[in-house]
Amino acid sequence: MTRLTQIRRGDVRAVALCDNSRLRVIDRFASVFDLAQAAMSQRGSLVDVVRQIGIVESLDYDAVYTGQSDWRLMAPIDHPHEPARCLVTGTGLTHLGSAAQRQQMHEAVESELTDSMKMFRLGLSGGKPAAGAVGVAPEWFYKGNGTILRAHGEPLDLPGFAEDGGEEAEIAGVYVIGPDGLPYRVGMAIGNEFSDHLFERKNYLNLAGSKLRTCAIGPELVVDPAFDSVPGTVRVIRDGATLWSKDIVTGEQEMSHSLRNIEHHHFKFDSHRRAGDVHVHYFGACALSFGDGLRLADGDLMEVAFTGFGRPLCNPLRAARHDVVPVVVRPLG
Repeated sequence: MTRLTQIRRGDVRAVALCDNSRLRVIDRFASVFDLAQAAMSQRGSLVDVVRQIGIVESLDYDAVYTGQSDWRLMAPIDHPHEPARCLVTGTGLTHLGSAAQRQQMHEAVESELTDSMKMFRLGLSGGKPAAGAVGVAPEWFYKGNGTILRAHGEPLDLPGFAEDGGEEAEIAGVYVIGPDGLPYRVGMAIGNEFSDHLFERKNYLNLAGSKLRTCAIGPELVVDPAFDSVPGTVRVIRDGATLWSKDIVTGEQEMSHSLRNIEHHHFKFDSHRRAGDVHVHYFGACALSFGDGLRLADGDLMEVAFTGFGRPLCNPLRAARHDVVPVVVRPLG
């Protein structure tokens, strides 16, 4: 499989092919976005475009990955010209292993199903429609624009107003909207859809606000990966020792919604098909450290890995070190 990453050295940025211990820097293109534009204009594939381009430099991947190089890893997709034209979203209650934890989080009366469980059951019965048919809509949420995306090694922020911050180990789809208004899937990447689960647990209506946080993808973008059953691991490391870990699995076989159904319900909105926009969409997690009673602390390292998706994504948690003060709005009248 073709795996790409974006790197930066000062104000210079580049795209590189991931080749085991080497990063092969390609010629002419400074972003995956521009590569995707070239593929669409040629009516070809991204892989074909990459194969036509020469290699201008070979870098030690280990040095870049560990921060020992002048080159730094970026998120493997962004909108290089207008960061706000990258829309970051996600779909929840998609995984067969996620519903029990969400039910427990929102459970009020044991004899009644929560709204979360009701929605999960709808997905089980109608989330994988036949070809040409439309299935039930999954839970959908907004996380922010491209300014919230973080790369491998960069911290995920716990704001002073937040009640908690916890990892969500997922795969994210990466899309570019073509000049014809059609969505094109560029590839997929490992993701950490970092959220405030304690705030959400207090009331399901807090879900929207709990998602407005920084999040991470990368370090690699996998072009056209297999997405049937993808095993992985997630770990929380504190002071150099593993505090919590779990084997996880994602992919369509492990989900109550098909990829096609998730993509339809995201891109059915006209505003989500604006030519030239970038979309990063998280497909959902099957397990959370929060569900096992863990509360992350400042400096904890979150590590997510999935087989076939390149090197693990690692991000430390960074807690705000200032008091929350009211935001004052000034009238212009």
